Amino acid sequence: MNILYCGDQGIKNGVLVSILSLMKHNENPLNVYIMTISYETTKPFTKKSASFLDSLVKKKNAKSFVKLIDATEVFVKNLPKKNMGSYFTPCSMLRLYADRVPELAKLDRILYLDYDIVCRKDIGELYNTDLDGIEAAGALDIYGKHFYHYHGLKQDYMNSGVMLFNMVECKKNKMFEKAVALCMKRWMMLADQAALNKSIKKRIILPRKYNEQGERPRKDTVLHHFSNNFKFWPYFRVQKVKSFEIDKIHNVLKITEYDDILEEYKKLKDNL
Repeated sequence: MNILYCGDQGIKNGVLVSILSLMKHNENPLNVYIMTISYETTKPFTKKSASFLDSLVKKKNAKSFVKLIDATEVFVKNLPKKNMGSYFTPCSMLRLYADRVPELAKLDRILYLDYDIVCRKDIGELYNTDLDGIEAAGALDIYGKHFYHYHGLKQDYMNSGVMLFNMVECKKNKMFEKAVALCMKRWMMLADQAALNKSIKKRIILPRKYNEQGERPRKDTVLHHFSNNFKFWPYFRVQKVKSFEIDKIHNVLKITEYDDILEEYKKLKDNL
């Protein structure tokens, strides 16, 4: 299974937790790619961290690997200037360049995961989703689905934290190129997610269980996304709890089901 993470060195803890959870629930080899850049103040994901993660996944399955991809050159050549000053780091847009990286462009499909995704069950059924004639598959954004629509009033605005890309179809229809072009000429809130939703013409809406964005997982949740949540009582605020913030997971979310993974994370994190 081809898995893609994108980011700088700041995502290392989340990626470790995410990979540990994938290893726990999946027997198939994990072909993990990490796209990063070294740009201005952005500190790239390090070779040391990637090398450790590579040795880690091989302990479960010798055919698994973690490969670090430096996409600085292609990123700088196609700089999304209109969105460089956004709330998120430039790395948030890296997946939009997947078709310009030889290691990724040659793949038939790839499952992109945000660094704050925790796996709860086997992802084989998700990964093998029928993508015949489809560019990408993703679950609805729990907030954005109410405000953004691309086919009338139909709910079709996808959250980009979990996206399954058919690389063959994406390249044929120049989907990624269109998304990058949008980021180069237009400012957009949540630029990467907006650009993908605007550029993907042939999509499949996945069940919520493949990208649960609520603060607590449901019984059928396969992938739990530790995304920001709006809280309205006793006052409005944005609740931020990430997958590696153990105290917050226990005290704020009252979740203990990931404790075995988090215990392993605590033992290993210094290796990064």
